[in-house]
Amino acid sequence: MKKYLLSVFLLLLTCSAMANEVPFNQAKFDQAKAAGQPIVVYFHADWCPTCRVQQPIVARLAAEPQLKAVTIFEADFDTETALEKTLNVSQQSTFVVFKGGQEVSRSTGQTQEPAIRAILQKAL
Repeated sequence: MKKYLLSVFLLLLTCSAMANEVPFNQAKFDQAKAAGQPIVVYFHADWCPTCRVQQPIVARLAAEPQLKAVTIFEADFDTETALEKTLNVSQQSTFVVFKGGQEVSRSTGQTQEPAIRAILQKAL
């Protein structure tokens, strides 16, 4: 039991020490999801004009104190094909929101800051 509690404590410490926006990493995503952390997976592509509009908005919102608890995993649409299949994502500029380890929402192509804020807040 002590080992389990220590493991959970270390995982929570690691998750709280992570930057709010991080490149997608399957192991870290699996750990955060298993721990029930608020997560958003953001599929983007450098060549995507919609993603270029979204990126500074996401960065600005991720820095807001009320959204600090949300880990935003940035998944490269061109390279994370296995993840796209797993999450059934067919377009870049897609947000997939997890709360308590379960998907609760998704959005594609949204470029308005209030709407993106609302999407991110669904993870809380």
